[in-house]
Amino acid sequence: MAGLPQDRMNEIARRFAYLEAEMAKGGGRDDFAALSSEYSSLEDIARAIERHAVLRREIADAEAMAAEAGTDKEMRELAQAELADLNEREEALTEEIRILLLPKDADDDKSAILEIRAGTGGSEAGLFAGDLFRMYQRYAETNGWKVEILSASEGEVGGYKEVVASVNGKGVFSRLKFESGVHRVQRVPATESGGRIHTSAATVAVLPEAEDIDIEVRAEDIRIDTMRSSGAGGQHVNTTDSAVRITHLPTGIVVTSSEKSQHQNRARAMQVLKARLYDMERQRASDERSESRRSQVGSGDRSERIRTYNFPQGRVTDHRINLTLYKLDKVVEGDLGELLDALGADHRAQLLAAAGEPA
Repeated sequence: MAGLPQDRMNEIARRFAYLEAEMAKGGGRDDFAALSSEYSSLEDIARAIERHAVLRREIADAEAMAAEAGTDKEMRELAQAELADLNEREEALTEEIRILLLPKDADDDKSAILEIRAGTGGSEAGLFAGDLFRMYQRYAETNGWKVEILSASEGEVGGYKEVVASVNGKGVFSRLKFESGVHRVQRVPATESGGRIHTSAATVAVLPEAEDIDIEVRAEDIRIDTMRSSGAGGQHVNTTDSAVRITHLPTGIVVTSSEKSQHQNRARAMQVLKARLYDMERQRASDERSESRRSQVGSGDRSERIRTYNFPQGRVTDHRINLTLYKLDKVVEGDLGELLDALGADHRAQLLAAAGEPA
């Protein structure tokens, strides 16, 4: 069991066996949902521990067979070949268990609020913000996630000055949480007649969606204003006072929603407000835990330039992990898997190093 915490693994195995036995009794008990949730959270690591125990027994058998072979060369070679294969499988499984034992972000399984805002670069920054939103939309579609725009302010020539959306699905936050930060684009804008390359930027924020048990918003801490929605004119103008603006007085956070239904706008604005307040609490707790937080991949620092999309060279570079991919066309079409996998692997390597394990 070299390198693995045997006591902790035994405790997990015992707990998982208990949960399995209790759930087998049926769903008539009051705590069945809680048992089911805990069972689901432990299943991957518990199954890996079971496979590891089987492998250790097989290794012991192969070692005994090699020892018993004596002068039988063919038998000894067969045992040694099997032993080499088993040891290789155990090494890979040991690494998997180390990763599964790492502290898990309690919000990883949650849906997320995605916020994209145009930064420097004028109207081109708005177009880029729109491109980023479509990129995430397409990635969400490939994962079967549902994207719903909660509020949007369109750019003067297209794209968005700001767009806020919910991305619903299991594990959304775990995949998108490293996207927070400043995204930079280098390209010839559609509005540029001279063919010059411009640099523009947009800011992305990914917040775990807060549940009622995560954050409480007191009625006396908010001010709710209704106002007339603004639009492009004609039939698209909402002539009733249905837009909602919620101001959180203690923090000064302001959120708005301006669809047709005032009731729906209020619910959407509260959804975003809770996510922002919950994110503030997460950031505060993270700052207290680690002064080096800003140097980590998962810092979520909104002011950090994290990625550059260079269209003339067809490349995208993530500056946190020094990764450059020459498939920009695919990335902007939603092919984010390689980037997100690399960011996740780097984050896990940092956690392993912090835990004193080899990365």
